[in-house]
Amino acid sequence: MILTVTLNAALDVTYRVPRLEPRASHRVREVAERPGGKGLNVARVLAALGHETLVTGFAGGPTGERVRELLTEVTEPGPVGDALVTTGGTTRRTVSVVEESGGPGAGATLFNEPGPQISPAEWERFLDVYGELLAGADAVALCGSLPPGVPVGAYGTLVRTARTAGVPVVLDTDGEPLRRGLAARPDVVKPNAEELAGITGSTEPLHAARLAQRRGAHAVVASLGADGLLALTPDGAWRVTPPRRMAGNPTGAGDSVVAALLSGLAEGLSWPDRLVRATALAAATVRAETAGEFDRAVYEELLPAVTVTRQRAAAASAVG
Repeated sequence: MILTVTLNAALDVTYRVPRLEPRASHRVREVAERPGGKGLNVARVLAALGHETLVTGFAGGPTGERVRELLTEVTEPGPVGDALVTTGGTTRRTVSVVEESGGPGAGATLFNEPGPQISPAEWERFLDVYGELLAGADAVALCGSLPPGVPVGAYGTLVRTARTAGVPVVLDTDGEPLRRGLAARPDVVKPNAEELAGITGSTEPLHAARLAQRRGAHAVVASLGADGLLALTPDGAWRVTPPRRMAGNPTGAGDSVVAALLSGLAEGLSWPDRLVRATALAAATVRAETAGEFDRAVYEELLPAVTVTRQRAAAASAVG
């Protein structure tokens, strides 16, 4: 079983409009609701890949109940297990407005609510549940932002707990939570280039990845948007590129990278094979309607066409 943690779960609402104009009224062509937050998106992709998946984190209020209802509808090819911890606050919403004009600047505009206030007692309850769930987990993903009330060093605590339990952990967050999580030495961190620069001060991705590895990560997989991935792993440094750029909605592409890394880990794939899967899956997600989904035909078409190049720079070695 693969466990995903979403401390700041959300109800993802996607509006599709012909064209998005500031300070104007819009007629929405289509509305879609999905369980959201990074870890829930990861879990939905994992389930679609055929992996047994369980989600935990916080859910509360009517929005949280709606998230849980939608999770039960994820049934192809298998359901996503629900181990979310109830909170007294109300789960946030994220609103994505997708412009379909195809013109310059077209794409998705996102609005992210902050999330519910988590009490110290709720956080302690979550830690108990998390420790119990790790006993049955083959790997765990720690994903996304922290809701108000959760300690900024929360991911460091969760990484250390997973390491003590002998469970490999992938961390996907940013800012100070990422900085503190690195110090706990996660197996993999998955920032994008901007997030990586934010914690290292370097805008050169390979150098920034080296700095992140020196601070604790065993492997660093950096998303470079439409240009693919850069990975610094115990087996070497790799640059991975899709055969072409994909037009569509990039929301959730990074979450699909995490899902691919987890599935590859669970299946015992080599690092190059994991990275090929991650790049193809991210590109196929851009072509999907909403985050947490991917276009399977595009994914299967891209898999044999992704290019993996070993970097000439010195390969990374495992930390510690």
